[in-house]
Amino acid sequence: MTKRTAIVTGGTRGIGRGVSELLKEKGYNVVAGYAGNDEAAKKFTAETGIPAYKWDVADHQACLDAIAKIAADHGPVTIIVNNAGITRDGTLKRMSYENWMDVIQTNLTSVFNMCKGAWPHMVEANFGRIVNISSVNGQAGQYGQVNYCAAKAGVIGMTKALAQEGARNGITANTVAPGYVATDMVAAVPENILEKIVATIPVGRLGDPSEIARAVWFLCREDSQFVTGSTISINGGQHMY
Repeated sequence: MTKRTAIVTGGTRGIGRGVSELLKEKGYNVVAGYAGNDEAAKKFTAETGIPAYKWDVADHQACLDAIAKIAADHGPVTIIVNNAGITRDGTLKRMSYENWMDVIQTNLTSVFNMCKGAWPHMVEANFGRIVNISSVNGQAGQYGQVNYCAAKAGVIGMTKALAQEGARNGITANTVAPGYVATDMVAAVPENILEKIVATIPVGRLGDPSEIARAVWFLCREDSQFVTGSTISINGGQHMY
């Protein structure tokens, strides 16, 4: 395998950290993107040996600049794992426009931003792997998450279009849709509500970031070229269709 450079957004914790660590273990040049906590990012790099670059995935120019910098430092970027995401929950009645836009920009527009920046690298290499992290809630819906569900459903539709556009250039685009996974985001859910959620998962537990990471790695591999436009659901049987 040619050593490929991969960017994992939101790559220093939770699912993103699991993906970053596994791709590094499998021989990729991995760069983790993060938005906020500098000390946590430094600790992540010290523990994993994976460089962490800071930028706002909701900022189009910041994404283009970050990809250019990473390419200069590590080589052409031909693998993008769009994992960065936030929640700003509330029912439609109570949701502010700002909370709507924050989630749409960070969870959906970021995918456009990152793919736009890396696309020329992929076309030139005649190779690309785009893996977009959606959610079971983008498939099934969730009360109080109109912004999050809209963004995550949008990711699935966007991925299918990217798959068609990239096919002639060796670029695949796929979605991984996790269920409830043991991450900081899920840990923020009130315990009584989380217990009710786990009760709806047939396997009876939360997922582990490593279980999501293994699916992402498969989709990034050289020999996964016939898998494109697909959505892999990893939710313990919580939602099937």
